[in-house]
Amino acid sequence: MEKQDTNMTPIQQPVLAWGNGLGLRITMPLAKAANLTRGTVISMEVIEDGIVIRPVDRPKRLSLAQKLKAFDPKRHGGEVMVSGRVGAEVF
Repeated sequence: MEKQDTNMTPIQQPVLAWGNGLGLRITMPLAKAANLTRGTVISMEVIEDGIVIRPVDRPKRLSLAQKLKAFDPKRHGGEVMVSGRVGAEVF
């Protein structure tokens, strides 16, 4: 898994009204640094001087070997162009 940039410049933005509660926008640089994507379920915990937000359902990243093992050519495969050469391809 690639290492995320955790040395970001602190981001300051207002907490806004969202229905009967409050909302906080997570900017894209912050989301990328925290490896958050749309639909990620998070857990929030109140601590002495703030709030800690953590993802709870990080999808497991498969290795290339695991992806290749799961690949089914009958389901996913087949030639894209079965008609043969179209231009000046060299085989």
